[in-house]
Amino acid sequence: MKIARFSRIGFILAAAGSAVGLGNIWKFPYITGEYGGGAFVLIYLFTVLVIGFSIMIAEMLIGYMGRRDSVTSFEILAPHHKQLWKYAGFQALAGLFIMIYYSVVIGWIFNYIVTSLSTLPSTVAQAEQTFNTMLHADFWTQFEYHTVAFIGITYVLTKGIKGGIEKMNMILMPALMLILLGMFAYALTLDTFSQAFHFMFFPDWSKIDSNAFVVAVGHAFFTLSLGMGAMMTYSASLEKNSNIVQAAFWVVFLDTTIAIVAGLMLFTFLYQYGAGPAKGPGLVFISLPAAFYEMGIIGNIFAVLFFIALAFAGLTSAVSLVEPMVQYFIDRFSWSRLKASIMMGLFFYLIGIFAILSNIEGASEYLTWGNKSFFDWVDYVTAAIMLPIAGLIMAVFIGFVIEKSKVESIMKPQLGFAFEAWYFSLRYITPIAMFVVMLSLMGVLS
Repeated sequence: MKIARFSRIGFILAAAGSAVGLGNIWKFPYITGEYGGGAFVLIYLFTVLVIGFSIMIAEMLIGYMGRRDSVTSFEILAPHHKQLWKYAGFQALAGLFIMIYYSVVIGWIFNYIVTSLSTLPSTVAQAEQTFNTMLHADFWTQFEYHTVAFIGITYVLTKGIKGGIEKMNMILMPALMLILLGMFAYALTLDTFSQAFHFMFFPDWSKIDSNAFVVAVGHAFFTLSLGMGAMMTYSASLEKNSNIVQAAFWVVFLDTTIAIVAGLMLFTFLYQYGAGPAKGPGLVFISLPAAFYEMGIIGNIFAVLFFIALAFAGLTSAVSLVEPMVQYFIDRFSWSRLKASIMMGLFFYLIGIFAILSNIEGASEYLTWGNKSFFDWVDYVTAAIMLPIAGLIMAVFIGFVIEKSKVESIMKPQLGFAFEAWYFSLRYITPIAMFVVMLSLMGVLS
């Protein structure tokens, strides 16, 4: 059976689509705001280059060398203890677990696209009330849009690499970048752009503590879609003799550029209309709609375009979160793509209903343990445990398990004199960083 392969540009857009998600346009701006802007941006850029880029190359290399799903790739490539190493490939489960709440959030975005067509909240207080009502009282709206997200994502997955994933990213990624660049061009005309630029690129080190470094590393890892099996699975469909380093560079470049552009644009709008940057997770769903209201009719247009862009980013990432497990069942159990896609879609869809209920008044008390709802527990377990462990495993696998000569034969021609620096980072810097991030997020080092 002929295996579908990505075209070069198709792979870069698909991998960038996997990386460019809600983490870029929603999470990056608000954590930048919480940690004072420029100093955090510098730390984030450093971690992306030193840790994120290193791990991305490693994950792509495993997929490129294995040419199969993540579980089989580890099993094939491991020189010893193959039955043990195959379990490392189950990092793909992290993406499927993330989808339990990710699909729900994409549903929120669909809802905001529709509501932005009519009436925007006139104040931050009203916007907060609107969001909280949806989150805690309106189960059916969340359920309906969660269902729409499930249907759309599953449909693309059933179409496969060329007809579904590549085709979707060839359309949505350019559209996403066009929308953001158009809004960014408008932001350039506003007086507060210089204030936003100063906030993001002139460091205020007084806002930085040790936790900022941990957050930067964790976010760099999350936003690049690492440790979820996505990059590994996509790389298995690369043509032979593909340049992994070049592909990884373009993915990191596009991902980081979109995050910076989104941050500058959002902070410009927030400063222009009287809101500050440190608004936490509610920045996009609470502060921004109120800022769009102040713009008049153009605010409605921008609100619709912004949430469409956010939906595009969410959908391209969502498909990549599920595809690794779809490919696993195709490779290991000879399932049809249709069956694998529907079964994996139903997994995150049905459990996602409990994620919605865990925030609904009257049901949340039955789906809350400790101080976290089911929704929050899924987020916590994936971010604090599954992703850091996956990063640690990949670094150890390439750095210590695979023979250096095999790694060098592929990567030395591509990295040149930088090969030894990359290999050193992978063996010593990245594992320590992943271990510290995991312990910090779990509260062990707090």
